Amino acid sequence: MNWISSRPKILLMLAPAFILFTLFMTYPVGYSLAFSLTKFQGFGTPRWTGLDNYARILTDQFFWQALVNTAIILVVSLAVLIPGSFALALLLQRKIAGSGALKALVFGPAIIAPILVGLIWVFILDPKIGLLNRALAGLGVPAVTWIGGNTLTPYSVAIVFIWSSIGFAMTIFYAGLQTLPSDVMEASALDGATGWQQVRHVTIPMLRATFAIVTILLITNVFKIFELVYVLTGGGPVHRSETLVSYMYYVTFTNQQYGYGMALAVIITVLGALVSAGYLMLSSRKGDRR
Repeated sequence: MNWISSRPKILLMLAPAFILFTLFMTYPVGYSLAFSLTKFQGFGTPRWTGLDNYARILTDQFFWQALVNTAIILVVSLAVLIPGSFALALLLQRKIAGSGALKALVFGPAIIAPILVGLIWVFILDPKIGLLNRALAGLGVPAVTWIGGNTLTPYSVAIVFIWSSIGFAMTIFYAGLQTLPSDVMEASALDGATGWQQVRHVTIPMLRATFAIVTILLITNVFKIFELVYVLTGGGPVHRSETLVSYMYYVTFTNQQYGYGMALAVIITVLGALVSAGYLMLSSRKGDRR
């Protein structure tokens, strides 16, 4: 292996990854940042406006509505997905009849394209033709505006996101559980630890890195929600159900305000990075205290 120890050879091996990262990550981010400082509508020459687009964000009520919706989806999704997917992984780790079929059933929604997930749930949640309101009507319960209203839409989007993501998160937890040393679990059982005590004091601390990975992936996925909102509500009524990405798409490609849209994209990127970094800092501090 000495042939790869020289610096030129190491740089040569890293070059393809560096080039691809630069072309598809660094350059687009820099390009967006440059356009966010201009006024451009898709034709003509971009006009330099400095920080005007970012100042506009501060007074844009639709942006703040989209931010609140995204925050609701994020909090509800994490509150349900983290414990729910971990509990499913613990359950499926046990050798029970039909566990293989159950794994496939739980993971199934994760491989469905988000736009198809949205179409499926439109037929369930639509206030007029949805199966859920029809079932409630059979019980004598008035129709509920699950999507497209002023209140419940972000919670409904969170439910759909949970349904489509729980199998993905469960799979990561399940893989993490397989890496736990069996002798540690056996030793804790010999010491008289109950099943819950093993989970709380042995399994969860040993899977701290896995919890961090799942949480970060879910945070980034929430900040990328677009297709679900686009199919379920189209962002309406009057942008009340927009998420950050769906509103950015509307501004950029529907209104053709490319400069302002790029400013929104930069802010979304920064917010996602800050939330992820904040969680990592918080989790690392908790780990140091133990």
